Amino acid sequence: MIRIFSLLLISLFVCSCVQNNVFDEYKVVPKVGWHKDSIKEFKLVNMDSLKEHNLFFNIRSSNSYPFSNLYIIGSLQFPNGKKIIDTLEYQMALPNGEWLGTGGVSIKENKLWFKENFKFTEEGEYKISVSHAMRK
Repeated sequence: MIRIFSLLLISLFVCSCVQNNVFDEYKVVPKVGWHKDSIKEFKLVNMDSLKEHNLFFNIRSSNSYPFSNLYIIGSLQFPNGKKIIDTLEYQMALPNGEWLGTGGVSIKENKLWFKENFKFTEEGEYKISVSHAMRK
């Protein structure tokens, strides 16, 4: 799985409902691929608790990615320790093999929904983590 996973990087992208970016951070995945035990973590501090936010994962993949979909495990940990964990499936290509997303021929970027209209109701540090759940 290490070599066939050709994701280049993953980011967490937090937008308020008026589309102003509040947080945008990228994590690089090594050229050999994204190992199944490698968890990418993002820390959000002092988020506006009055606004609703849309949380996205931005995934950049090359055209050598061997699957038409992507399963990821997204986790959101509240400052009090409570955790919400979701297993999410995203379509990366159409049935005819055409890649979805924006970008050039060899690299595509996909903005994948994680949480919609989320409110950061507690003060403190939130942790968002993501790992993949792909298997061959």
